[in-house]
Amino acid sequence: MPNPQHSRYVKLKRSMRTQYLKLLRSPGGARYVAMGFAVGFGLEMMLPVTAYLGYILFYPAVRLSGGSLPAAIIGNIIGKVSLLPAVLLPFGHMLGSWLLPHRLHGIPPYIYGYLKTLMGMTLFAVILGILSYFPVRYLYEVNRKHRLKKSEEKRAAKASVEEL
Repeated sequence: MPNPQHSRYVKLKRSMRTQYLKLLRSPGGARYVAMGFAVGFGLEMMLPVTAYLGYILFYPAVRLSGGSLPAAIIGNIIGKVSLLPAVLLPFGHMLGSWLLPHRLHGIPPYIYGYLKTLMGMTLFAVILGILSYFPVRYLYEVNRKHRLKKSEEKRAAKASVEEL
């Protein structure tokens, strides 16, 4: 009798591989995938500050940037797993203090502190989103060239077998 958990694991693995291959074969190419990843990774930096209400902006931000939604979800998950937002939160507050040096009149202190953190983490989101774009694009291109080389080798091997 087959193990049902094993079959779930196999199905999940196949599904992940299929989605990965669909992502690699996307019509927009490297720019499309890298932009989606950068938006997802960058938005993850803001989400803890917004009590995760930033997910409302997730889909429109990906569509407006012209990125891939699956790549954005992958970038978001990587940002979440890395725990980078939690580590950067105090630095975001400090950065926000530099951006908003004077207390705004008529705003309670707890909201002012929240605004400082939100501004600092938003700046971190933009910076890390831009910085994550280039490595993802480079890795996508390397993978694409590797796949092309492999397929050419297979074609050459098949052609040499057919000639014999």
